[in-house]
Amino acid sequence: MLKIALLAPAGAMHRYSGSFGKSLHYAPLTLTTLAALIPEDVEAEVVIYDETAGKIPLDIDAELIGITCITGTSPRCYAYADYFRKKGKTVFLGGVHPSLMPEEAAQHGDVIFTGFSEQTFPQFIHDYIKGDYRKIYRQNDDFTIEGRPTPRRELLNPKRYITTKTVEAIRGCCHTCTFCAYPAAFGRTVYKRPVKEIVAEIEALNTRHVLFPDVNLITDRSYAIELFTALIPLKVMWLGLVTSSIGIDEELITVFRKSGCKGLLIGFESITQESQQYIHKGVNRVDSYVELMKKLHDNGILVQGCFAFGGDEEDESVFDRTVEMIIKAKIDLPRYSILTPFPGTQYYAQLEQEGRIFERNWAMYDVEHCVFVPKRMTVEQLMEGTDRAWRATYSTSNILKRLAPFSHSPWLSLPLNMGYKGYADKWHKFTREVMCDNSDIPVL
Repeated sequence: MLKIALLAPAGAMHRYSGSFGKSLHYAPLTLTTLAALIPEDVEAEVVIYDETAGKIPLDIDAELIGITCITGTSPRCYAYADYFRKKGKTVFLGGVHPSLMPEEAAQHGDVIFTGFSEQTFPQFIHDYIKGDYRKIYRQNDDFTIEGRPTPRRELLNPKRYITTKTVEAIRGCCHTCTFCAYPAAFGRTVYKRPVKEIVAEIEALNTRHVLFPDVNLITDRSYAIELFTALIPLKVMWLGLVTSSIGIDEELITVFRKSGCKGLLIGFESITQESQQYIHKGVNRVDSYVELMKKLHDNGILVQGCFAFGGDEEDESVFDRTVEMIIKAKIDLPRYSILTPFPGTQYYAQLEQEGRIFERNWAMYDVEHCVFVPKRMTVEQLMEGTDRAWRATYSTSNILKRLAPFSHSPWLSLPLNMGYKGYADKWHKFTREVMCDNSDIPVL
C-alpha cells in the first residue's frame, strides 16, 4: 500500500490560525484533483492537509509527500519539504512557484512539477513504483483538461470551508495583465472542459450551490454562453470570477441571471484609468463602475470587487477616494491588495530593472505587503493607506451604507462582510516578523 500525503501550506495571514476565517474560504481543487489522478492500478492511501483549514502534522505516516506552492507560501513549503526529506520521505513540489522557479524549488524537493500535472502526475506515480523517476516533470505539449477525473472532495473536512462544491470549467485567461503570475507560470493557452462533463459533475454533487474558482469565466464568450445556458435547467445558484467587460454584454448578463448567478468576483484593480493602462488591464473602464454595479444588482448579482494599490500613477489620495467610490457604487464585498511583482512577470522585470524591489523573502509576496519602492508615495504610506482603506470600508456604518437597502441576498452578503470585517481589523498585525516566521517547523 503506497501512502501519500498532499499538503497545502499557507502564509501567516491566511493560515487557520490567522485572520482568514471559514466564511471567506472555499475548498481548493488542486489536491483533491491530484488525489483523483492516482492511477487505478496503484493501491494507495491518500490524506490531504490544507493549512488554511487546520494544522499540518509533523508525524505524517506516508512515504510520499506532495506540496502545492505559490510564491507567498514558498518559504514555508520549503521548510516542510526540508523537514520531511530529512525524515526519510520522498517530497515532490508543484504549483505556480515551482513552475516559475524550478531550479530554486529543486533545492528542496526530490521531484519538481512544472505547469499543469494532470498527465505527468500519474506518470510519476508509476515511475516511483518502478524506482526510476525523474527530477523534473514538465507539462505535456498535448495537455488537455478534457476527461479529467472527479476531484476527491471526500478527503476534505467540509466543516472547515464555506463550501466544498467547487467546480472547474475553464483554465486560463485571454488578458495580458503585466502583474499576473498565471500566464508566466502556465502560458496563455485557454483550456475548456466539455460542457456535458461540467453538467454531469454538478448533477452528481446533488447541490444547489456551486462555486467556479476559474480566473475568468468569460475569457471565451461563446463557451460561457453555452455553459451557463446548459446550467439553467439545473436550478443551481453559483458564484464565479469574471472581468468588468461583463457590463457591456446584455446577453451574457441575462444568461448569468437565468442560470442562477448570485455573485461575481471582478478585478476592478484601481479607480484611476491611468493605473489600468500601467498594468495593461484596458478592459476596465473606471467611469463605468457605478453603472456596472447597478446593472448587476438589478439582475440579483452580488459583487466582490478587488482593488490593488501601489501603481505608479497613484498618490496617497487614492485610498480615501477608493473607499468613497466603493460606497457610492455599493460594491458588496470590497477586497484590497498591494501590487506585487511576482517572479517571471513583466511587472517584476520592470521593477527589477529600475532597482525598486527591496524585499527578497518570498513570504512577503502575499499581495498584502509592499515589496517594492512606490513611485508617488513611501512604502509606509502605502501600507498605512491600505490599512486605513480596510478599516474604513469595513466599519459598521460603511457596511450598512454599501449593503442598504439589503435587497440583494443579505443571507450571503452579510456573513461575508462580517468575515472581512474581522480580516480588516487584524490586517495590521501581520508584520514582517510574523509573516516570515516558520519556527514551528523544526530544523532537523
